[in-house]
Amino acid sequence: MKHCDFDVVVIGGGHAGAEAAHASVRMGARTALVTLNESGIGVMSCNPAIGGLGKGHLVREIDAMDGVMGRVADAAGIQFRLLNRRKGPAVQGPRAQADRRIYRDRMLNETRSQPNLEIIEGEVVDLIVDGTCIGGVVLDDGSRISARSTVLTTGTFLRGVIHIGDVSRPGGRMGDKPSVKLAERIDDFGLALGRLKTGTPPRLDGRTIDWSILEEQPGDDDPVLFSFMNKRPEARQISCGITHTNTRTHEIIQENLERSAMYGGMIDGIGPRYCPSIEDKIVRFSDKASHQIFLEPEGLDDSTVYPNGISTSLPEDVQRAYVQSIRGLENAKIVQLGYAIEYDYVDPRALDLRLAVKGMEGLYLAGQINGTTGYEEAAAQGLVAGLNAASAARGSVPVIFSRSDSYIGVMIDDLTSRGVSEPYRMFTSRAEFRLSLRADNADQRLTERAISLGCCSAARAVAFRSKMEKLDAGRSQAKAKSLSSSEVFNLGVQISRDGTKRSIYELLAFPDMSIDQIASVDTSFATLDTDIQEQLAREALYANYIDRQQRDVDALKRDEAAVIPTDFSFTMIDGLSNELKTKLTAARPANLAQASRIDGMTPAALTLILAKLRQMSRKASA
Repeated sequence: MKHCDFDVVVIGGGHAGAEAAHASVRMGARTALVTLNESGIGVMSCNPAIGGLGKGHLVREIDAMDGVMGRVADAAGIQFRLLNRRKGPAVQGPRAQADRRIYRDRMLNETRSQPNLEIIEGEVVDLIVDGTCIGGVVLDDGSRISARSTVLTTGTFLRGVIHIGDVSRPGGRMGDKPSVKLAERIDDFGLALGRLKTGTPPRLDGRTIDWSILEEQPGDDDPVLFSFMNKRPEARQISCGITHTNTRTHEIIQENLERSAMYGGMIDGIGPRYCPSIEDKIVRFSDKASHQIFLEPEGLDDSTVYPNGISTSLPEDVQRAYVQSIRGLENAKIVQLGYAIEYDYVDPRALDLRLAVKGMEGLYLAGQINGTTGYEEAAAQGLVAGLNAASAARGSVPVIFSRSDSYIGVMIDDLTSRGVSEPYRMFTSRAEFRLSLRADNADQRLTERAISLGCCSAARAVAFRSKMEKLDAGRSQAKAKSLSSSEVFNLGVQISRDGTKRSIYELLAFPDMSIDQIASVDTSFATLDTDIQEQLAREALYANYIDRQQRDVDALKRDEAAVIPTDFSFTMIDGLSNELKTKLTAARPANLAQASRIDGMTPAALTLILAKLRQMSRKASA
């Protein structure tokens, strides 16, 4: 039996665990990462892709805090696409199809080479508990790993069950056993648990697909990467294919719905509404004659293809029948059956904004255990939990993200204040300040903070400050130089020739004014780096809207500053309805901003809470 001492121990080597471990180390904490198999670190167990709408924002923010997901995704990316390219920058999202092997190998190498981080293979079966304090973990061989902070990132492993048709078997993911003993230990804590499900499609042998009759989907000619430290892809770029289901596909599925684990009553968990199984699509959208399928190669040297859009829990014979009813897949061979997986999650309202379990000192949760879905959401939570676990272990202040500064802050606030009724997925629509929370400016919002926390590399700090100097200089130049309306009109821009002068910065926001036109009349602007020119144009586009939005940001920050103590008694507030007292006591909002988002909350009730907080503050300072 071994005994090891660490500042932080992270359980699980998935996307949340890897990011948590790296974040912890960057904060100066001696960290252990416990995983069933070292080879499982960085495995993309579902879709071999990173990013997308909202999700791409999270990856950019992770990178801005010097996290690893963005750099690894750039190294593994075999097709890059900027989603919503024709729309405004605020709702554009970078996405990369990844080589599954390269991603895993690069993440494993990054983790192995990280100083002060030790990888330990084993199954965690218990936590070291002293009253309400968690002091580490116990492995299945009896080894004890003591730590000041413990981060649980168990993914889909807590009492995980894999379903294919009417066949069910325990599993955390295909080929791995579930975590049952740890789930039973969590039961002892009295936390509210729920059951969720997710699923994958059957994987296909790309050599048996007739690509010649399918629509080709190439990547972007000018790839937009995730990391602010990278300029171009490393791997060879490829195209994906597009096909569709048809009426015959739908007939096969409809005729066999009762054989689906989901519709046959084998699954109780709730699935992701925004990534439904093909069975769900056929039932919920019965008026649609076809559904789009993206055929995504899983690697440059791997013939496996991921058919994005047909995840399922139907039995083997039905999967084969409906796959081969699809154009281009008539002779396709399935190399791994699709399956659904059902697992336990903890109601995230049991957590505070650090992702620490309320009332359990030293315990943090991140990833799908908190009711989320997706690699990006998991990694962002891992970042938050890792930073805070290390900060607490070293006696430093908490690291809190706000709805006004990041999508990470939006997600953490959503989870801890509202909980989940289905697997949580990030969308740009969730962020009320999305005009300023753009993917392109994530470093401007967060990297200075990473530097001040001490979790940013020297190389990134130098690159960031150089960029900011160029941006500041370019902005000053653009605001100093002005053009008359006649000069602008002569450039071919439709504008009223009323003699009004506008700065170059203002003109950058005009929809029919190009950067090249600006550069043709302003030599100082022409000398700026292309990426600086483009960044100033994006910034100028939203400048007036952001000024107005700032008032809402300031109001939110005032409410967030009104911190509600963990032992605050809502039942003692006169004038507060019994219903709100019950909801507030259950939710335990961290501040007035979170309290305001509780269902049924009124301005009058918020005033009562604020008055009580001020009264307590005056007594404490007297």
